[in-house]
Amino acid sequence: MFPKATLAVAIAVSVSGCNAFLPAAGPSTSSVVGGADQATSEGTFARYEFIEVNSAVVEAMRGRPLDSLLSSFGDRRMPAEPVIGIGDAVAVSVFEAGSGGLYSGPLTVNSMSAGSKAAQLPEQVVSRDGAISVPYAGRIKVAGRRAQDVQSLIETELAGKAIQPQVIVTVTRAISQSVTVGGESIGGARVPLGAQGDRILDVIAGAGGVKSPVNETFVRLSRSGTTATVPLTTVVSNPKENIYLRPNDNLTLVRDPQTFLAIGALGVSNEIPFQAEGITLAQALAKARGQSDADADPTGTFLFRFEPAAVVRRLRPGSPLLGTPLVPVVYRFDMRDPNSLFLTQAFRMRNRDMIYVSNAPFTEIKKVLAVFAAAATPITTGVRVGTAF
Repeated sequence: MFPKATLAVAIAVSVSGCNAFLPAAGPSTSSVVGGADQATSEGTFARYEFIEVNSAVVEAMRGRPLDSLLSSFGDRRMPAEPVIGIGDAVAVSVFEAGSGGLYSGPLTVNSMSAGSKAAQLPEQVVSRDGAISVPYAGRIKVAGRRAQDVQSLIETELAGKAIQPQVIVTVTRAISQSVTVGGESIGGARVPLGAQGDRILDVIAGAGGVKSPVNETFVRLSRSGTTATVPLTTVVSNPKENIYLRPNDNLTLVRDPQTFLAIGALGVSNEIPFQAEGITLAQALAKARGQSDADADPTGTFLFRFEPAAVVRRLRPGSPLLGTPLVPVVYRFDMRDPNSLFLTQAFRMRNRDMIYVSNAPFTEIKKVLAVFAAAATPITTGVRVGTAF
């Protein structure tokens, strides 16, 4: 039978020197804290920023820059009378003061009143050269002009040929004054904009609405090479983000369920959906069924996230990682401090965040004890059996 002192020494040596060989769900608290910088033969390199969360950090996080449709595109209404564009369908009506004029013959003629004649020209689509054809007036450049300007131009061309011509130009299908709606819209299509101007929610309604849940849907607007994405809930709740759309805008509704990863000494290790517009770290921990009483290190609650460089610049102005748009950051919460409970309620979760809770040091001791207990059981059993004879 092994002496107790020998067994105790063996356990102590195993705990101090063999932790690297024990199974674990992830790095220890000391490994995360000390692993931000890595020493190599060429020097020390920063792998991530390590930040202890306090009230100042939480306050700085409130100013985290978010995509905004208003700041990206402004909110300028389109002109009250839009211009004609290539692809639009245009109808031209010509009225003359008396019969016997140019337009009282082969074209469809409608008698408007005694001594007055009118002709309705066939509907035309504005061609690539931006022009339409008007008999006796030739090719008329209409693209980029208002309907009333085209009317005056045709009247000028017909002066001296028709009898006191009066012209009405109507845009029957304003293809150039439309917005393309796609993605999670019920009826993806090109939606024409009204003369009064249409906002994002007006156009989404015109396309039939949204198929996916509102809290999982994002609005992605592309205009003239610029793209911005915001949650649909932001557009609904903040009227300033419900901006006017402009011709040729591309509006895509994207379904992107907001989730976070929970791993380590937690009640649940899984990818967990927000199931709400936004949640705090306290709510996220509750969704993961909290920290394990038997295994969790109260000083080892970490949140891993890629932060925009602008945020890291406020928290760590001298960070060597600011040369990249996104900086890997590890935030630590010391749950032994009661104030951390308030901090977790104010710390907002972001999509794809990862919560990691490390094991307490005693957890590793328990593993070693379990290994020695399993190894010693058959030996001690054999000794008892031998002494019985």
